[in-house]
Amino acid sequence: MKQLVIFDLDGTLLDTISDLGAATNYALRSFGYPEHNLSSYTKFVGNGITRLIERSLPEDDKTPETVAKVLEKFTEYYNEHKTDLTKPYPGIPELLKELESMGLKLAVASNKYQAAVVSLIRHYFPDINWCAVEGQKEGVPTKPDPSIVFEILAKCPTRKSKVLYVGDSGVDMETARRACVDSCGVSWGFRSVKELRDHHADNIVNTPDEIITVVKRPGLGLDS
Repeated sequence: MKQLVIFDLDGTLLDTISDLGAATNYALRSFGYPEHNLSSYTKFVGNGITRLIERSLPEDDKTPETVAKVLEKFTEYYNEHKTDLTKPYPGIPELLKELESMGLKLAVASNKYQAAVVSLIRHYFPDINWCAVEGQKEGVPTKPDPSIVFEILAKCPTRKSKVLYVGDSGVDMETARRACVDSCGVSWGFRSVKELRDHHADNIVNTPDEIITVVKRPGLGLDS
């Protein structure tokens, strides 16, 4: 059985797309740029907030200076409104409690900036004893670079064959592959099942409770 489950945040534990979209539209609107339908933001997220802003801007306005000023407005708004519409996916709170009761260690690995990750986890899952909560930090590469997984393993020492990485995107599946741990794609998130398959997900689940079955399977990952 697995001993450590690492979860992506956006699109895996929490449905954050409406708040992310609202914050981005606010920032775009502040500078006179076109806004997007909230549903469009599922294609923009996944590689950190800076890439979200870049993808939302018109092609001729993706300069570092423009991205920086729009990002500042985004962060200003998002910090105040990140829990307006965000909610856990159905079954996620129950899954986390069940995994914890089974004696598993739980961690979060997100490309969202660290302060927001910590704040959201404390707000929505205050009763879970997380062994690590890791977001985007200065000087640490974003996923799919596996550095964030290695940071978690340094705080929660676990053989790689006993680790399961759970996420909703190809970025997550690639992160797990590069870290040499088993991956589990979830179908309820922001990206398609096809994307998960194209990025060689070791497992794909349709409901949170199916993750219980996955953690009980023998590992495919490499020990180190």
